[in-house]
Amino acid sequence: MPEPTKPEHTPSSQDTGPAAGRPRRRQARGERRIAQLLDAAASVFCTTGYTAASTNAIAREAGVSPGTLYQFFPNKEAIAVELGGRLLHQWRESHGEALNAAALDLPLEELLDAVLDPLIDFNQQNPAFAVLMHGPDTPGQITDEFTTVHLGLLERIETLMSGYLPDTPADEIARVSTMIFVIFKGGLELVMAHEGAQRAAYTDELKKVLLRYLDPILGDALRPA
Repeated sequence: MPEPTKPEHTPSSQDTGPAAGRPRRRQARGERRIAQLLDAAASVFCTTGYTAASTNAIAREAGVSPGTLYQFFPNKEAIAVELGGRLLHQWRESHGEALNAAALDLPLEELLDAVLDPLIDFNQQNPAFAVLMHGPDTPGQITDEFTTVHLGLLERIETLMSGYLPDTPADEIARVSTMIFVIFKGGLELVMAHEGAQRAAYTDELKKVLLRYLDPILGDALRPA
């Protein structure tokens, strides 16, 4: 006696109705909630610093319960690592090529504008970037990633200086490049510590310092023939 054939499966409302899209919608809602929590964390870190921040304060800033926060992040360090990673990704995507070779034929004053303005703008738009970068108790994973960014910037400065000064010894190039980088870091901290007209004034001062330091070193390398 032949086995009865199984009826073909006919799509039902259970397959094609609202339930079919729920996982994707839940995922989208989860991403929005994560973004909400990271925005809140950035605000709290900027207000209190990383060390004094708490998950309760972050949840309160986000307008959610601590229990909701813990559904996505086990602790403050996990939030900071995720936030730091996203900020670094944005930095690399938008301003990571601040020393792009396309700007290298500019006069020194214009070159400083082309290099510094995007870096300063990014820090102004993302103040949590500096908080995490300089925080004494920032998680080691973030510190390591920021160190990698710093080393990459320093290498680009050295490459730039070597292109302008091909006959200069490597140790002198390294020394000048390190000084440029340290001046920029210190100046950026001053810029970020002020707002409005004072911030603009400190930005101008930073550019003046670098201009006066670099102009005698580069000599005619950046001046039109």
